[in-house]
Amino acid sequence: MSTSPVTSTTPDDTHEDSGAFTWFRDLGPRGRRAFAGAFGGYALDSYDFFTLPLSMVAIAAYFGLTTGQTGLLTTVTLVVSAVGGAIAGVLADRIGRVKALMITVITYAVFTVLCGFAPTYDSLLVLRGLQGLGFGGEWAVGAILVAEYASAKHRGRTLAFIQSSWAVGWALAVVVNTVVFELVGPGTAWRVMFWTGALPALLVLYVRKNVKDAPEAAAKRLTSPARGSFTEIFKPGLAKTTFFASLLATGVQGGYYTLATWVPAYLKTERGLTVVGTGGYLTALISGAFTGYLTGGFLTDRLGRKKTIALFAVLSAACVLAYTHLPSGSNGLLLVLSFPLGFSMSAIFSGFGSFLSELYPTPVRGAGQGFTYNVGRGVGAFFPTLVGFLAGSWGVGGALVFGAIGYAIAVIALLGLPETRGKELL
Repeated sequence: MSTSPVTSTTPDDTHEDSGAFTWFRDLGPRGRRAFAGAFGGYALDSYDFFTLPLSMVAIAAYFGLTTGQTGLLTTVTLVVSAVGGAIAGVLADRIGRVKALMITVITYAVFTVLCGFAPTYDSLLVLRGLQGLGFGGEWAVGAILVAEYASAKHRGRTLAFIQSSWAVGWALAVVVNTVVFELVGPGTAWRVMFWTGALPALLVLYVRKNVKDAPEAAAKRLTSPARGSFTEIFKPGLAKTTFFASLLATGVQGGYYTLATWVPAYLKTERGLTVVGTGGYLTALISGAFTGYLTGGFLTDRLGRKKTIALFAVLSAACVLAYTHLPSGSNGLLLVLSFPLGFSMSAIFSGFGSFLSELYPTPVRGAGQGFTYNVGRGVGAFFPTLVGFLAGSWGVGGALVFGAIGYAIAVIALLGLPETRGKELL
């Protein structure tokens, strides 16, 4: 199967807008409900993910873990999420986007809660891995659901708003974490954080009642005998795309998850900040992230998918190096740099939802996007573990430099992929 033909709009048509939220109005009533479901699902996916990094120091103290063992908790989550994401992509093509979305949300919610009851490190490792099955699939399925409602000229910013919900969930997790650790002793607080991961179950009720697959895309998917086939995405017409898209996802997510996992620990252990103090720095980081997602969305429609990703890959690598090499006693400057770091490392994701959706035809869009994004997540997951093992001798700050290597890999991967701005989903 070859990729669908590209139908491009003219530059003027592509960028003509009558308002900042034209993209939202263009979705129509059904599309807006799908947007709400995908936005909420990804925000709560983010919330459930960050229950671990924000509780990392308390968990390590409770079980007496080394930095390597602590990093392995994140790596297992992300590696298993690669499997979950690939499976969810196939399910999205075979049983529909909405049904697959509900399955992923229920899965990550249930296993996040169960993590709070883990009696040993080994059991926590297993349960966190199982949480990754749902965590891995939610983004790909939700992004495809909304992409198939969005117009070609607004798809970049529409999917960027979905992506911005990650910052919303992250911020919610920071607020809840700050409150919980102030009210409850650390030996119990980390368990309470996991128990709050039950929140996403409420979203499923909304999705089940209000959200439907895009009719035209669903009709094309149901009439194709090749839908949801991994074999198809490795055939000559798509094999090169699948390889370089996976490499791109590996580099970007390797850099991102290194920072998301270890920055809280870096602030506490090497900068000597309290939970409340760390929250202040994370607030600047998350504010930058939310702004970055939205800014990147507009740029990906203006500059194109590839130029936007390359721009923010370079800026992210530069910010990582600056953030982790400030001399001791310069925590004020650290706070200032938190905003551009969050901005750059998040803006790079703004074009992912539209870019990956546009690289694959409708019958295998779920399989292609689910596979590439989550293989990248699974391979990139080894970056946090590597940092964990190196932190013992290099310090967390020194080891975080490996995050910059991920962004270099991403730039190289872009050389093998086509530009897709203005492409109709056929």
